[in-house]
Parts: sequence; C-alpha cells; structure tokens
Amino acid sequence: MRHQRRLPGKARTFTAPDDVRTFTFLPFRLTRNRQGTHTVPTESARDWGVRWRLFVSEAVGTAALVLGGLSIVIVMSGAGSPMPGIVPNERLRTALTAFLFGCVGAGIALSRVGRESGAHINPAVTMGFWLWRKLDARVAVGYVVAQMLGAGVGALPLLAWGAMGRSVVFGATIPGVGYSTAAVVMGEAVTTFGLVTTLSICLVFRRLRPYTPFAIAVLYAVMVPLESHISGTSTNPARTFGPALISGRWDGWWIYWVGPMVGMLAAVLVCSRLAKRIEVAKLYHFESDRRRLFHRMAGTR
Repeated sequence: MRHQRRLPGKARTFTAPDDVRTFTFLPFRLTRNRQGTHTVPTESARDWGVRWRLFVSEAVGTAALVLGGLSIVIVMSGAGSPMPGIVPNERLRTALTAFLFGCVGAGIALSRVGRESGAHINPAVTMGFWLWRKLDARVAVGYVVAQMLGAGVGALPLLAWGAMGRSVVFGATIPGVGYSTAAVVMGEAVTTFGLVTTLSICLVFRRLRPYTPFAIAVLYAVMVPLESHISGTSTNPARTFGPALISGRWDGWWIYWVGPMVGMLAAVLVCSRLAKRIEVAKLYHFESDRRRLFHRMAGTR
C-alpha cells in the first residue's frame, strides 16, 4: 500500500512507500524510514528562523544608533570638546548635531542590518507599523524587546567618553527647566507625530520611497533646534533608555514613553487611509524579504 502526501506550500504530491511514515510536530517534522529518523523544519519553524534574524538585526541597529548618535551629541556639545569653538552658534550646532544623528539612522537603514529588519530602531515606529497591520503582534513585541536590549548594550561604550560624556549626561533626554510636564509630553508627542507622518508619506509614494532615510535626517535637523529645549526631542523610548541606564538620570522617564506613543497614535489615525498603500514595514531595501515574511505580514505577499 502506498500513501499520498501533499507537500506543505506546494501544489504537487509525492507517494510514500510502506516503510516511510511522517509525523508532524512543532517546530519540525519527523520522517521515519528504514534508514532511521530525520528531522525536517516545518514552515512555522522556518518563519521563526527568519524572525530571530530580524530581532538580532534590530538589536544591533538600535545599539549602533545609540552609540553612534550619542557619541556625536557628546563630541558636539560636551565639555572640553573643540566643537563649541568651531561652531559657536548654539542653534546651528544643534541643527548640525541632529542632522548627523539622523544620518547615523539613515546609514543603519541602508546597511545590511536595515536590509534584514527594516531598521525601525524605535518602538514608536514599530508600534505604528503594527497598528497599520504591516507587522504581526509577535514580531512587533520581539522588535520592541530587541530595541530596548540594543539600546542598553549600545550605551555602555559611551562611558569611555568620561568627563566629556558626563558633562552632557551621555546624551540623556531630560525635561527642560521651567517647562511643565504637560508641555514636555506635548513636545514629544508633536515631534513623534512629525516623524511617523513623514515616514508614512515617504513610504507611500514610490518616487519618495528611496529617500526615506535621508528625509528623516533632514526632519530632525529642523525639529531638534525648535523643540529640544523643551523635552530633548527623543521621539524614541529606546534612544532615551540607553543613556538613562548608564547615567542614572531617570528624570521623567515615563514621559519618553507616553509622549512618543501619543504622537504615534495620532499619526496612525491621521495617516490611516494613506498607510494602506505602504507595502512593507521597512525604511529601505523594500524587496529584500526572506521567505516574503514582511509581505505576508502586510498582506501584500
């Protein structure tokens, strides 16, 4: 007697002889014949293999953002740095710092890390993609956990800056003196709204899509000089978590979760119809998609 079996994900079938038996379990399938038992990964297991690559890439990308971006902040504004003398105009120096910080993020999006995970490197961005139904819940949670871990790891080498780093609290975001809690939350909400809205516009229009990472760098160069004296313009809970961890400055730490999430929710609602045209939850390398996982999560396959 011979048994007809349908291969997962295939239209064809194969005929199994009497001495072959297949048993399916998660996360693998056992196939037993006269030569012994062999394990074959299931479709679900293969997807999880891809997901773990995404999580690791997202952690590495966030670590690079925190280390590279905050090193720029320390060099541009830290005590003992020559940069305040080279660029004495504080607002101009702040704009330049913000642009270079944004360029670090753009470089991550263009890199191999961005090719894998899409380079969200920000829990607010990840949650926005999830609410737009471009990510499933398990991947979204994995991304946020990876981003927080990456931020903590990426902040540790900042201690090497010593006194120069301590003079600017290693780039920590702290509520501005004289501003109410409501004003600081609003500052974070408005700037994060601008970030998520800009992302949605760039990702929807094909002519703008290749310039998405660079648009974010320009956006920060505009927003940070205008708002940083209020909240520090974090727009990213992971970016705030890293330097807070090593400096011990947790002033208003919850603000840097509430404000960005409120801004993200507002942007998701305002851009909900527009966002239906976003193909995948990535900032660049849109067609690089192992097992088409991003496309399947977004329903575009």
